[in-house]
Amino acid sequence: MATVSCLSDARPPMTIHKPSMWADTFTNVSFDEKEQQMYAEAIDALEEKVRDMLMAATTPPNQMILIDTLERLGLDYLFETEIERILQQIKHDYLLHHCDLFTTALGFRLLRQHRHRISCDVFNKFVNKDGVFEEGDVEGMLSLYEAAHVRFNDEKILQEAADFTRIYLSRREAELESHIKDRVKRALKHPLHRDIPIVYARNFISIYGKDPSRNELLLKLAKFNFNFLQNLYRKELSQVTRWWNKYDLISKLPYTRDRVVEAYIWGVGYHYEPQYSYVRMGIAKIILFIGVMDDTYDNYATINEAQLLTQAIDRWTKEDVDQLPEYMRIVYHFIISIYEEYECDAAKFGKSFSIPYFKETVQQLGRAFNQELEWIMGRQLPSFQDYLENSEITSVIYIMFAAIIPGFKSLC
Repeated sequence: MATVSCLSDARPPMTIHKPSMWADTFTNVSFDEKEQQMYAEAIDALEEKVRDMLMAATTPPNQMILIDTLERLGLDYLFETEIERILQQIKHDYLLHHCDLFTTALGFRLLRQHRHRISCDVFNKFVNKDGVFEEGDVEGMLSLYEAAHVRFNDEKILQEAADFTRIYLSRREAELESHIKDRVKRALKHPLHRDIPIVYARNFISIYGKDPSRNELLLKLAKFNFNFLQNLYRKELSQVTRWWNKYDLISKLPYTRDRVVEAYIWGVGYHYEPQYSYVRMGIAKIILFIGVMDDTYDNYATINEAQLLTQAIDRWTKEDVDQLPEYMRIVYHFIISIYEEYECDAAKFGKSFSIPYFKETVQQLGRAFNQELEWIMGRQLPSFQDYLENSEITSVIYIMFAAIIPGFKSLC
C-alpha cells in the first residue's frame, strides 16, 4: 500500500455524519392559506381586547404581572409600544421603597430585559444585617431567582440571590401544586432569561392552562398565536429544505452534514416573531453554508487542497476554479451562488452597503479555517493570542451578523 510521503497531502480523519433524522419530512409540507387567515383574523380580534386590558391596568404590580404573562405566552411582540410605555413609567424609586420581594424582582427583571437602567440596590432591603436573604414565599423566591439571572458580573448580591433561591426552590419543588411546580421545575432547568422564547411559550401555555388565576382571553390568544406561528415556521422550513435540496450537496459531498432542521431552529431561537421570516431563513441558510465550509476544511481537505480553495476565495474569480479538485469546484460554486443570492436580497431590501462586508466575512472564514487545519495537521500549538484571534473568526459571529442584515427594516 502506498504511503503518504508529505504531510500537506494527508487528509484529516474524516467523521462520517449520520443522515438527517428528518429525511424529507419538510420538503413538501402543505400550507393552508385559509387556515392561516383564520388564525390571523382571530388574533386581530383578540389583540384589541388584550390591548384594552393592558391599558386598563393602572397599578404597577398589575401592569408588570400582565406584561410578564404576555411575554411568557409569546405575545409581547403584539404590544411592544404599550409595554415600553408602561416600563418607562415604572420608577427605580418605586421598586426601591414600595414593593414586596415578588414585585421588586419582577420589575427589576423586566426593566433589565428591556435595557432600562436599574441598580441592584433595590434588593438591599431584603437582606438581613449579615447580608443574607431571608426565605419568603415560593412566588417571591422564584421571582428573585429569575431576576438574579440578569445580573452583571460584579453584582455580588444577585449572585448570592441565585445560589440561595436555587437551593430553596429545589428543596420546595416536590411539595408544590401542579402549575407552580411546573414553573419551578422549568426555571431550575432553563432560567427564563436563558430560555428560547417561543419554546418556553409552548411550555408555558400548558402550565398557564392549569393556573386557577389564568385569564382565558390571554390563553385563547396565546393558542391562536402559537398555531399561527407554527404554520409559518413549517412553511419557512419547507422553503429552506427545498433551497438546500436544489444544490444536492449531500450526494456530491458525502463528508458534509445534512442538518436543515437544526439550522432553522437557531433562527427561530434568535427571532421568533412573524416579521423576521427572512432572518430565520437567512440564519438557517448561513449555518448550512458555514457547515459546508467547515466540513470541507476540517473533515476532508488536505493542506494543499485547502490552500487552493482559500486562495480562490481570496481572489473571488471564476477563472481559477479549474485548478481546484472536482469536489472543491462544487464547494466554490456553492460559495459563489450563496454570495449572488445575498447580493440580490441586499439590493432588493435596500441594504446593498452590506454586500462587501458579507464577501469579506466569507474570505476571513476561509483563511481562519485554513489556519486551523494547518495547526491541526502540523501538530502545532499556537500561542493563546493567535488562537484567540483566529477563533474570533471561526466563532462565525461576523458572518452570521452580515448574513441577516437584509432582513432588518432598520439598523440602530
